[in-house]
Parts: sequence; C-alpha cells; structure tokens
Amino acid sequence: MSTAKHRMRDKKMKNQPINVTYSSQGSSHWRNGGDTPTGRGRDPSPHPRGQGSSHSGHAQGESWVRGHQREGQGGYPQALPKHITASAFAKARAAEVNAMVTAVTKTTGSSHVFGALPKHMRRRAMSHNTKRLPCRLRDMANNMLEKSQKSGQKVKKEQSKSKSRKARRRHGNVLLEFNRRQRKNLWLETHIWHAKRFHMVKRWGYCLGDGPTYKCYRACYRAMSSHCLLQDMSYYSCVELQGPEDQLLATLSKLTSKEAGPTFAAAVCVSGRKQGSVVVYRAGQYPLQPLGPVTFLWRPRAQGRGQEDQGSQGSTHRQLWIWAHPTMKTDLLPELQAVCQCSEAVLPPGPVEHPVPQPAPTPTLGPGPGACPEAVQASASGSKRKWSSREPEAAGPPAKKLLGYSTISSTTPVTWRSSTTGIVISDLTMEMVRYRLIGPLSHSVLTEALAPATHCDATGKSRPSPFWWPDHCRDDCNMSLHQQQAGVFNMLKGVYSTAEVPAGSVLGLTVDDPRLTLPNKRSKAVSDVRKAQGVNEERMRKRRELMLKGIPEPLSQSSLWDRSVRDNVTHNKMTDQEVNRLRNDVLVPGSRLPTPLQGRVPVLLVQQSGKSQGTEMGSWGTGWDLLLPKAWGMAFWVPLVYRGVRIGGLRMSLKHAQNKGEPHFPHDYPDCPAGARFQEEQEAELLAKFRRRPPAKRTNYIKHGCLAPFRCPWQQLAEEWELIVKEEGGGEEAVAPMEQEVTPPQSNFTVLRNRKSLRQLSAWCRPTSSKCQRARNLGSTPQLNRNVAASLLSAHGGGSSLVWTRLSLVAKGQPEQHALVCVPTAEDLQLVRKEPGCAGPQEPLHTDHFKSRVKRPRKKDHIKPENKQSDPASTSIPSVNPGPDPSSSSSLTTLSSSCTSALTLGLWPEPLPSVTSHCSRVTLGWVTQGDFSLSAGCGEALGLLSLTGLLHTLLRQPESQRGLVLLRNPGSLQYRFAKINIEV
Repeated sequence: MSTAKHRMRDKKMKNQPINVTYSSQGSSHWRNGGDTPTGRGRDPSPHPRGQGSSHSGHAQGESWVRGHQREGQGGYPQALPKHITASAFAKARAAEVNAMVTAVTKTTGSSHVFGALPKHMRRRAMSHNTKRLPCRLRDMANNMLEKSQKSGQKVKKEQSKSKSRKARRRHGNVLLEFNRRQRKNLWLETHIWHAKRFHMVKRWGYCLGDGPTYKCYRACYRAMSSHCLLQDMSYYSCVELQGPEDQLLATLSKLTSKEAGPTFAAAVCVSGRKQGSVVVYRAGQYPLQPLGPVTFLWRPRAQGRGQEDQGSQGSTHRQLWIWAHPTMKTDLLPELQAVCQCSEAVLPPGPVEHPVPQPAPTPTLGPGPGACPEAVQASASGSKRKWSSREPEAAGPPAKKLLGYSTISSTTPVTWRSSTTGIVISDLTMEMVRYRLIGPLSHSVLTEALAPATHCDATGKSRPSPFWWPDHCRDDCNMSLHQQQAGVFNMLKGVYSTAEVPAGSVLGLTVDDPRLTLPNKRSKAVSDVRKAQGVNEERMRKRRELMLKGIPEPLSQSSLWDRSVRDNVTHNKMTDQEVNRLRNDVLVPGSRLPTPLQGRVPVLLVQQSGKSQGTEMGSWGTGWDLLLPKAWGMAFWVPLVYRGVRIGGLRMSLKHAQNKGEPHFPHDYPDCPAGARFQEEQEAELLAKFRRRPPAKRTNYIKHGCLAPFRCPWQQLAEEWELIVKEEGGGEEAVAPMEQEVTPPQSNFTVLRNRKSLRQLSAWCRPTSSKCQRARNLGSTPQLNRNVAASLLSAHGGGSSLVWTRLSLVAKGQPEQHALVCVPTAEDLQLVRKEPGCAGPQEPLHTDHFKSRVKRPRKKDHIKPENKQSDPASTSIPSVNPGPDPSSSSSLTTLSSSCTSALTLGLWPEPLPSVTSHCSRVTLGWVTQGDFSLSAGCGEALGLLSLTGLLHTLLRQPESQRGLVLLRNPGSLQYRFAKINIEV
C-alpha cells in the first residue's frame, strides 16, 4: 500500500472510536460483535496505536486497497457471522455514535460561531444576516459582530450618514460641492458641459477637455476648413500693465528685440487697432534665455481721457494686456515685476471677493455684503425654493459660486505697483472668458448669435440705476461710437470669409444677453453673401474699405477694459431661472424676449490670422477670439453651440497649429523653461507607458538604431555638430568615425528667430510646396558659400542654434513624433535623381548588446555570485558611453567601470553615445510633431535642425537638390525623402 493511500485512510478513520480495532481477516465477523479467536470482542494485541498496528484495522504487512476487491484477491469474505454477542455489539455501536457526535459538534480551526453548525447548514449569507442563523446561535453571532466593529473604531472614524439624493441635489449643496472640488484643479465655466462630453485631463493646474468621447477628427478638420470650430481658451493667463506710455515701452523693450519681428512698440499695435504677438526673453538676454511667445493688446487712446502729466514730460496713461500660456506665467510675471520695478504689493480692498468655500452655508437673516448678487435678487423678488419653507434652518442665502482664480488665498496679492516708474501690474487670470472660433464662417456664427445692444429709453436714462448701461447711454459720444461699432458688426454679415478681414483686427462691441435670442432648435450658421449682393453702393464701398484698411482705431474701444464695468456686469447677471421665467411669460412663443437693463454685456472681438506660411491653403484656420467678463461663459457658450459649431479640445489646438505649420507652445519650444519642463514630463509619461507593456510586445529601439525615442537631446546635437565642423574642416568623410574624445564645454542652445537670417536660409533651401518644387525670387539674398555660412554661424552663437523647419515628405509616409532627420549621402541623392518616387534607403538592423544583461537568468543556469541581478526590468549594472560601435571589446570592457544606471529592454542606458554618427546616416535633428496633414495632402512634420548641420549639408548638396533630407520614424528602419521648408 502506498504512502498516499495510507494518509487518505488515516484521515477518514481518525474520528473512529479507539476501543474498536479491525483486522484484515474475519473483519466481517468481529466488527458486528462476533467472538474473536480469544472469545472476546477486542483484539488482544498489546500493540499501541500507531506502533505496529493501526486503528484503521489493517495489519502492518498487509496491503489495503480502496473499494471492494474481486473474489480471490484478498477481498472481504462472503460468509456471514454465525453468532453475535449483544454486549460487544452494543459497545461497538455506542463508541461509533459518540465519535459521530464529537465530529459534528466539534468546531473547525476558526472559533467562529458558524463553525458550530453542521456542514450542510453552513451558508455564506449567514455572515451578512444573523437572522438566517438558528435562534440558539443568534445571540452569540451578534456579540461577535459587535466585537469586530468595536475593534475597528480606534482606527476608522465613524462615517456620517450620507444625505439623500434630494438633499444632495439642492442648489446650495451643489454649489458647495462645485466649489470644494476646485481646490486642487481649477474648473473653467464650461467645465460641466465638457465633462459630460469630453475626456478630461489635468493640465497646468486646470481640468481641461482633451478630446470628445466620440470620433470627430475629420469632422473637426472640416469645421476648421469650411465652417467653425469653437474652443474655450479661458485657461490662458492675462497680465495687465498700467502706467505712462513711455515708461511701458522703455521697460518692455528690454524683453524683446526688433531682429525677431515686431515688438510691443509696433505702431499698428500701440494704436490698439490690432493684436500683436512676440517672443519674450529675459531682460537684456536676447537671443539667449527665451521665456516663450505672448500675445498683447493695447487699449486704444480715447479723446479726452487719460491725458496726464508725468513729471516734466507729458505722457499718456496707457493700459496693456499680455496673454500667455499658464506654464509660462511662473516665469513671465516675476520678470515683468523685476523690469517694471513693481515690488510693492497691493492687497485687495474691501470685502473678500472670493471667499474660501465652507462645508455648510451659514444661516443669516439676509444677504450680507459678501453674498452673490443672485442671492440679493432672489430675496428681493421674494422667490424661495420649496425646501426653504419646510426647513427653516436652511433658509439662509444660497451658496456662492466661486468665479475666477478661486484657488489662491484671499490675502495673496494680485496687484503690484512701482513708485519709481508709476507702473501697476495686475494678475487677471480667470477674470475674463476667452473663446476661440476657427473657420471661414466664424463671423457668420457671431453675427447670428450676438446682437448689438439696444438703446435705453428716456425713462431709463433719467432714473438712477445700479447698472452700468443707463449711465453709459447718457453720453452722446458713447452712443455714437456704439452705433458705428454696430454698423461694422452688421457689415460682417456680407463678408464671404473671415480671412477677408485684416489679421489681428480688434472690434469693441456691447451686445444683448444672447440667451434672450436663443433659437428653439439647433441650426447651422451660413454666410449671408447673397443677401448682401443687393445693397447700395455706399455699403459696398464701406465693406471694401473694411477689407482693405481694417477696423478704425476708435471702434476698437470697449468698456471691457474698465474693471468697474466688468464687476458690475458679473454681479448683476440674470440667472437662468429668471431668463426662463421671461421666456415663459412671453405672449408669442419663440419671439424675442424683452431686454432688461442688466442684459448688456461689453465684449471684444479679435481676428486671428490663419496659415501664413507656404503656398497651399493660404489663410487656412482664420477665426475670431471672443473676450467676455467672467460669469458669462455659459450664457454665450450655449448660443454659439446652437449655431452649429463643432467643439474642440486641447488635441485640436495641437492639430490646428500643425496644419498651419506653426510651432505650438510648449511642445515646440525646447529652449524655453516651460518647454524643457514639458519635455521632461512627456519623457516620463512615454517611458512609463513603454514599461507597462510586456517585454515581448515592446519595440526594441536599440535594434532600430534609435538612441532617444522619447526625448530629443538638443544640447548634445548642437555640441557634436560644432565638433564635427571644427575637427574635419569641411569634409563629410570624417563625420562617421567621430568618437567622443573631448567633452565639449557646456553651452545653452537657442532657436534661431532672427528674421533676416531665416529669410536667407529659406532662399538657400529653395522652399517648395507640399509635393512639387516651385520657383522663388531670391532677390538680394547672397549666394551660399563657405564664407557666408561662417559669418552666419558666428553671428548666432557659433553653432549652438537650432532652426525651426517644416518637413514635407516627397512620396508616401507618415512621420511620427521624435523621428530622426538625417543627411542623405551622395548615393541617396543619385537614387532619387534616377527614381523620383523611390521609397528611400533602409537602415541596417543593429545588434542589442544589452539584451543579455537585462534578461532574467534561469534557475538551471549556473550563475556566478558577481553576476546575480535582482530585477530584470531595471538591472543595475555599470555602463558607460560605448561610442559608435558598442560591439567592440573596449566598449564592453569599460562598461563595467562607469556609473551604474537602470537598464530597460530595448532602450539605451545613460549616457548616450554619439547621436550624430550612431546610424548609417548622419543625424541632423528630430521631429517634434508629425502626422498626415489633411490640409497639404501628404505627410508633414515639424521639427528642429542644427544650424551648423543644416549649413554643412546645404554646402555639399547640388543646387537642384538643396534642402532634401531623410526622415525615419523611431520604430522603423525605412528612410523617407523629405523637403525642408523654412518660411518666414
């Protein structure tokens, strides 16, 4: 009998009575009480239990098998016992009954009360509901349940009873929850609308919509090309500067340079007619240390306002708005304070405008000074909610909805002044709402959704009013200006496309509450050109003048610049409940609602230029920016949506910049602090995503010859190209065998933004359209030679500069992010000359020498103590820069004598070898954004190239093939031919 069978038999017979033993012969006789050979019912064998014989009844030398055996094979005997002894039979049965009772009543290993039940009565539901237990065990189970609950009370706090859904959905509680959830990430006024339809992401301290939950990539492109796309850009930070004009221009001139384009002092921008854009640098550091691009808007000069004497010189008091990306605000605001010498902080006067949200509303007798205007109006009108009359303890004013920059403390200053320069800096972040409409019919959407404000009657002008519009109407000059602005706004209805209006034009306007003219059904706004064809000649002349000269300077004025007007409009906004009550009381359903005095809103319309580079689809992506006071976001958002616009998120902002061929901040600004931080965060995100995949499903970038698939080492690229030019002296043959001999000095790279130099590079590269080459008038551009290239390099940091380029694939292909841009060899140029549509060369497959060091060793393999590794995913081994040939013995030998770093299968360890000579083609730069461009009809990429490498390449290419490069994706071995486009 095997050992396993013995253990099984012993397990089954362990609860049998110890005074009953069984033998292998005659068992059927004595187990029923028959006489044993000794005449008694017990086995006279003196062997104790477990020694020699077992209580299971089998002899030590004999075997026992489960089940009945066949006859003649040691089975049970067939003969029945001849007689039964009553006493022995009763003792045997009594012992068996006692053993059975003991087995039933004995609890299991756990001392739980449910173990006292028989196995057939034990149910899992009894542990949740003690009433399912028998009555005799319920008290014991309840006591155990109380003990378990008391033991956890020391660690866990007693949870309060949750409110009912009806209580949670009350207006005050909803607002409190709305305010509480914004303590960490700010919400825009359209957050609830986006959260129901978009994938929300946390970016730059805000909770923003990244993309819709439905497929809309091509639909959004069609909207930008033929209709209108709407985006909420309110997360952009606004900084206001006030002071003498000469002081503002003098201080801001330290942050810019005329070599990079128009500055804050551009005549068209200073007048207030147009919006300007400029790249801001640290004070006096151009072309080094850029901060990033900003857009600015000057307040137009108004007659009879703002003329003040500043000391001995007369100067006009001006107001300037600077709009910047939220990641740039932390760098821009301290720089502006340092330049303008604004170190004196000004605390906000009066009551706190945005109180910290409390856990529950404080009951008061009436609306206090800090209560919202909605509460004041509700109490004045006598309208109360149903639950207020039933619950007197909650009859106080409703909770106040936080508006603006609510996460900062109430004591944190947002205004700084300077006693030396007279400049005042104010942080207007989240104080205004900014919507962006992109598309040729953006003006049609605006003209249908907005209506110029109606005039006040004589009665409204004479009476004193707490609203701003009646006081504004008392001045005839203001009403004359409003009529002119309304005439220009109505003139936009006859414009075919938004691109016909000059880029950057600014139009100030006061409109009625758009909720009063909300249509019953959602419709699509169309151009009104057919109706405009029958107008008189005077109107046609004014329209042509508008298209040629733009909007006059006086018409760019708006009351939105005044803080008092903005606060008045924000605090006196009608609630949706009041608007619905007006809509319910109208006699004719669908007619225009009467406009109350608080229903006039000052706005600003700013024209955004479209695609200005290249020849394909000029002025693509033009639109309008709509600036509103805060608290009016949803009041304008819903009417715009009802005009058939398509809504876009952060993803569409990036695609809009790609189709326009312009750099997008902070993705394409690696020389700025915000761009550097973004690239670090992006690298960590992509690396974490790469490591989450199984090793067998990852791309082995080492075999594909890609050193940095998740980042672009710009500094190393600029330094290596500078060494190449210095060492070889102009020969391309010396590039490939270059090794890391001398560590170059640390130098910060910059992106070339000098317009004169960019025009020269554009002419030398012979810019082309997306697919075919076009001629270009070089004009006064000098011919490219070594002396001109050397002078250009010396003028821009000696080779540490990068050039922003747009790459268009010649044949098929779709570029990806972080793709390599390489220099074609003479054989490649000869190949494309013979076969213009050829696919391009291929990179030979590289060898992964780090795979054996990352692979987990097997147990059967012999592992030496010094080669044992703890984690195969991140193995700590010595590694150095192996140079261009990692398979060499010297590289592998020095691998064990350098600093340690974590190895990941398929990725090169730090530090990286030579990024220029690692592959068979010399690396020239990388792609920051790439995709198939629907506007150009081919694959396009946006990236940065080394200025030294670009001039080095252009000097060695024939004139007919200048600007031709190779492009290869990180996970591919196939090179594609592409053309360089540098257009200013």
